[in-house]
Amino acid sequence: MTYTINEIFWSPQGEGMRVGQMSAFVRFTGCNLRCAMEPGPRSPGGFDCDTEFMSGRKMTAEEIMDEVRTACGLSHEYLELHGAWVVFTGGEPGLQVDKELVDLLHIGGFRCAIETNGSVCLDGLGLDWITVSPKVAEHAVRQLTADEVKYVRGYGQALPKPACHATHQLISPAFNGLTIDRKALDWCLQLIKEDPSWRLSVQMHKAWSVR
Repeated sequence: MTYTINEIFWSPQGEGMRVGQMSAFVRFTGCNLRCAMEPGPRSPGGFDCDTEFMSGRKMTAEEIMDEVRTACGLSHEYLELHGAWVVFTGGEPGLQVDKELVDLLHIGGFRCAIETNGSVCLDGLGLDWITVSPKVAEHAVRQLTADEVKYVRGYGQALPKPACHATHQLISPAFNGLTIDRKALDWCLQLIKEDPSWRLSVQMHKAWSVR
């Protein structure tokens, strides 16, 4: 079994409940949705994407493990004692991630998280953390449980009614490129004041100028 990988890098988690936590990001090539590169929360052709994930190279699970270890630079002893996070992202990583890869990384001392658009059911893979950021209509969401569910919101957009049942519900204000949309931020703050079951999540990696 091989996987098509765009890049592997070591960086702090930029958003969500685990923000600031160092993680090895494994970016998979390919997506099952139409996306555009223009800034903003939404484009006519699909949801906007500011990540290049079309190119890639074939790698085995063992090769991914080796490159993750190299990227994080942590010793075997450290990983045995403390572990570390791997985040599967994309594109849509749910198209490729399987139990073989998750099990191998677990053996290596890593906990496995995934950032998915929710269009693929991931049950049974043994993942340690699931982030669902729906990019499809709620009736088309196939991953119905998660640790966190996260939506981007622009000015004037109401809170969603998630099909995915998650421990944490987050909304993230839209950005204009690398700059946060102040009107969107104020709007999101008002939404969570009115419904405190939601939490604000800002894409801090853009403010930090890291991936």
